[in-house]
Amino acid sequence: MGIARRIRSTALARGDKWHLDEVVVAINGRKHWLWRAVDQHGAVLDVLVQIRRDRHAARRLVRKLLRKHGRAPRVLITDKLKSYATANRDLGLNVEHRQHKGLNNRAENSHQSTRVREKVMRRFKSAGHLQRFASVHDQVGNLFLHCRYHTDAEQKRALRAEVFEAWESVTGAPMLGRLAY
Repeated sequence: MGIARRIRSTALARGDKWHLDEVVVAINGRKHWLWRAVDQHGAVLDVLVQIRRDRHAARRLVRKLLRKHGRAPRVLITDKLKSYATANRDLGLNVEHRQHKGLNNRAENSHQSTRVREKVMRRFKSAGHLQRFASVHDQVGNLFLHCRYHTDAEQKRALRAEVFEAWESVTGAPMLGRLAY
């Protein structure tokens, strides 16, 4: 969690359009909900594991986001779960709130890495295990976000070198395999 916090503190400012979504994850036979917030560029803002899927859980996620980012978003995009609208009303947020099935694909796609990990490891052992994994994994993924698409090979190498330098400054350890790039 310390690495995730340091990466988050050195990251550039995130976007002002937030996509919120939740996905069910079974832990020891019980349903848990992994709530996730993603900005318009695909960077994961934060994650939260909850047992509930109601306005209290949605309000907790939004409060956590407001506390970490220090400002409200310009636009909030969610699926049709009514808990989001209720949470916004409870918190007194005056932002544009779009609820539509197709608009929230950016948040839906960000859950894929969790599903892959879930299959490989067979399951998560506890809610804390899932919270720790998702928090760190998503922040490390944000570092490599711009290295993937819409760039040629030379730009990718330059971006990857910047990411490796950022990783080394955050962790104090050299990145394995750095010489291969």
